[in-house]
Amino acid sequence: MIGYLSYASADYEAATLLLAFSQGLREIGYVDGQNVTIEYRWAEFQYERLAPMAADLVRHSVTVIAAIGGMPPALVAKATTSTIPIVFQVGINPVEFGFVTSLNRPGGNMTGIAALQGELVAKRIELLHEMVPKATVVALLVNPNNRYTETENAQDGAHSLGLELHVVRAGTRSEIDRAFGTLADLRPGARER
Repeated sequence: MIGYLSYASADYEAATLLLAFSQGLREIGYVDGQNVTIEYRWAEFQYERLAPMAADLVRHSVTVIAAIGGMPPALVAKATTSTIPIVFQVGINPVEFGFVTSLNRPGGNMTGIAALQGELVAKRIELLHEMVPKATVVALLVNPNNRYTETENAQDGAHSLGLELHVVRAGTRSEIDRAFGTLADLRPGARER
């Protein structure tokens, strides 16, 4: 039995992650309802629902938990069990956040895919500079409510290219409106979101 713990909703993931998940299982010989049962838990974009859902999967004695949707489900699954294997996908360095001991030998009960998005920010700035080489001012729009948002790599990447980087923060609808006004005032030659 597989536990599928998602921060999102079934409708949201149907055409993307859920389709890929089912296809991947089929490729290794598992079909939901035939030779494997998948217990789906959808948090419907409500963080507070994740912990009781993870506990419910543990009570159902799932063999493995697929923690889908980044850091929140992975953190909750890790806090809920140290014995059931957890497969995660995150956009940060899982070693830095204590999910695994190392990338090549995760150890413990967690393994997964890490996009290492923080490390990729500098590369995105570099690519943006290649696409708009005359731009000397670059703006980066970030959500300050995401505690994993970091701008140090972006600053380093911009600095190494001789670019002036402005970080604009917006976490609410009204802040987003103001942020776009700020972006217009800054008149950056390139914008990265």
